[in-house]
Amino acid sequence: MAQVPQTFFDALAVRTWCGLALETLGRAREEIDAINVYPVADGDTGTNLYLTVESAVAAVEAVFAGHAARSGPEGPTLADAARAMAHGALIGARGNSGTILAQLLRGMSQVLADAGTAHADGEREPADGQGLRLALRHAADSARQAVAHPVEGTVLTVASAAADAADAACGAEGDCGTVARAAYEGARAALAATPGQLPVLERAGVVDAGGRGLVAVLGALVETFTGERPRAVAATVTAGALRVGAGAASAVVSEAGVPGQADGSASSVLAGPAEDSKDWYADSWGPHARVEAAEGLAPAVGAPRGECADSAAAGDRDGPAFEVIYLLEAEDAAVARLRERLDELGDSLVVVGGDGLWNVHVHVDDAGAAVEAGIEAGRPYRIRVTHFGAGDVHTTGAERPARERAQRAVVAVVPGEGLAGLYTEAGATTVLARPGEPPASGELVQAVRRAHAREVVLLPNDAELRHTAAAAAEQARTEGIRVALIPTRSAVQGIAALAVHEPERRFDEDVVSMTSAAGATRYAEVTVAERQAWTMAGICQAGDVLGLIDGDVAVIGSDVTATAETVLDRMLAAGGEMVTLVLGDEAPGTIAEHLEGRVREGYLAVDTVVYRGGRQGALLLIGVE
Repeated sequence: MAQVPQTFFDALAVRTWCGLALETLGRAREEIDAINVYPVADGDTGTNLYLTVESAVAAVEAVFAGHAARSGPEGPTLADAARAMAHGALIGARGNSGTILAQLLRGMSQVLADAGTAHADGEREPADGQGLRLALRHAADSARQAVAHPVEGTVLTVASAAADAADAACGAEGDCGTVARAAYEGARAALAATPGQLPVLERAGVVDAGGRGLVAVLGALVETFTGERPRAVAATVTAGALRVGAGAASAVVSEAGVPGQADGSASSVLAGPAEDSKDWYADSWGPHARVEAAEGLAPAVGAPRGECADSAAAGDRDGPAFEVIYLLEAEDAAVARLRERLDELGDSLVVVGGDGLWNVHVHVDDAGAAVEAGIEAGRPYRIRVTHFGAGDVHTTGAERPARERAQRAVVAVVPGEGLAGLYTEAGATTVLARPGEPPASGELVQAVRRAHAREVVLLPNDAELRHTAAAAAEQARTEGIRVALIPTRSAVQGIAALAVHEPERRFDEDVVSMTSAAGATRYAEVTVAERQAWTMAGICQAGDVLGLIDGDVAVIGSDVTATAETVLDRMLAAGGEMVTLVLGDEAPGTIAEHLEGRVREGYLAVDTVVYRGGRQGALLLIGVE
């Protein structure tokens, strides 16, 4: 369907662009993953860019939804939408290229928020072509500043070329469509030249994967303002067609968007993402740390320091063993010291963000030291550590030994570190959902891949994640994985389902049994109201204690323990044999003992089990089976 073009860069244009960029990256994700040989040949650049933009889309949609609920049909301002886009990309940035893309979007948002003509009442008109040109220039410059040691032939080169082309094409009357198209064509030409700038790309016969992703995002920008989808971009390069440093390359790509040879066949030297990664939790670091041991990935080898350059080009030394990424709440001065410290510890350093919130990416041998440096600077969280193992086909030419798939696995979304540990002990692959930060569908797909099984049972454990989980299941099915989605609406329902899981049973029988156990479990939570609101139990005020049963507010109180007791009594009034209590970090220390005593005294033959959920958002989760 043709896109209705936007005339100016307003909030709707931001929304449209983000949506189109996500669609475009979705189509190109596998192609970009396949050509990811630089800086580490781990085959995930396309996926990381997709997840980054998906987070931006979610933030923009939330702004539109929130504004519609509060203010009616007028909609948010350009500044509101642009800042939401940048914030969403920042908190959802994945990998090196995703982190840089987040900074590019942040740089654009800083200009777009102030680009319009100001009126006397302080309101601003949408940005025009000149505003877009300035935004692209600021984006490219700020991205370079975020990278400790920039290297040409990467996404940074492509971004700079896009800004240069926009500068050259934008006259006094240049509109957004003209500027966007010029930026796209400049980026496209620069992308074709990347193999002549980085030997590792020339050897593999591909263009830079991060740059390819940026061209896709700029193509979506063209479609936003013209209604036309730009022509396809080549990903692989015909042997002998490169002129080093000249920026000329002849390339081919199959009609399906998968990189291939001149005849359209898929290139046999391009490997997808490793499937043998594992998670565990490093409690000694304080904040939840997600560690992926990707044993099939390439070791980092020596190269020019830069946009993760140190791990990819030819060299004699082995490079850092770990990729460390985390969000950081810290002041500017502390971040400046952190940059110096991390630059000493490793390479591929990218620090993006500002206004107290940063996204940190670095490759190091001592992952613990990188996290500790973040703790010294401020409060790191959503820590993610990936171990690069030995022997990737991109860099060694050797075939990676295949690991046999398990027959069946369970993938579950969990709201806190404590439950993540519980689910992991029970054999599940977990995805952590922090309060206000639900996982995207791409994260669930990655978790399904990590489970490395022919059959997967997916437990979303949240009613709001139903559509996200369904999209992830559908994507996984296209990859040949049999996936069953059990619509669990709470982690306590997931616990009940996992308790009856038997991998030896037939898949359908196991799914039916797990679904039945989840459906027979009533769920509740005790939390604190953040604002005044209408509820099923009446009007609540900010600070009131709320007891929700099966998703609806049933009790409004002032004391956590008393409210929890009332909720539990109402649930057990309908019967039950087992009570599950999951305590959040901020729950009163005596609440579990009090509720256990209440069950013993008032409900004969009902057992109680207590778990520590950690930072799960709710003060208390209750399940009654």
